[in-house]
Amino acid sequence: MSSQEVNIVYVPVDGVELEGDLRVPADASGLVVFAHGSGSSRHSTRNNYVAEVLRSRGLGTFLFDLLTEEEDQFRENRFDIPLLTERLLAVTNWLHEQDSTSDLTLGYFGSSTGAAAALRAAGKRGSDVGAIVSRGGRVDMASELLGNVRAPTVFIVGGEDTDVLELNREAFETLDCEKELSVVEGAGHLFEGPGELEKVADLAADWFADHLS
Repeated sequence: MSSQEVNIVYVPVDGVELEGDLRVPADASGLVVFAHGSGSSRHSTRNNYVAEVLRSRGLGTFLFDLLTEEEDQFRENRFDIPLLTERLLAVTNWLHEQDSTSDLTLGYFGSSTGAAAALRAAGKRGSDVGAIVSRGGRVDMASELLGNVRAPTVFIVGGEDTDVLELNREAFETLDCEKELSVVEGAGHLFEGPGELEKVADLAADWFADHLS
């Protein structure tokens, strides 16, 4: 499968099928699974831009919807972090069972509430997860499992996203693993200013390239 091919896959979970876009460059050094935030989807322009940068660095990417379209109609599902965590764990298991991805070390890229699901999933899987990147993550929603995370983890937060930055600083102290807190000065929660998303993508690509092999 070339890096330009989109492989639409359907992952059976909890009696439903979760749709995802799987792209694995030749000789990929790892696979990054994206967990998007509430109200977003695998079509997120921000996450797709980051994924494109990761593929240019030789990493595979998997962007999928944590909820079906029907489930996403109910706002409470978007903030059901235990449910989102179990979905991410089920998708992780599925990827480990597929011939095209079973040999790849997996990492998680989580945004907003998706970062909470990524950290909780990593806390449950231990050393099975190779690296984590949180972008503007609601990492406080994973507080009870942060101490179990063993994967090298970087929190990327906008300097002007003051409430989330404070939550990230508190959670950062709880992590007992290789870790880094990167503040993108001047950026808000969505990193919409000139060069801000590019900075996020470069930080994420460097982190995954260093830790997934």
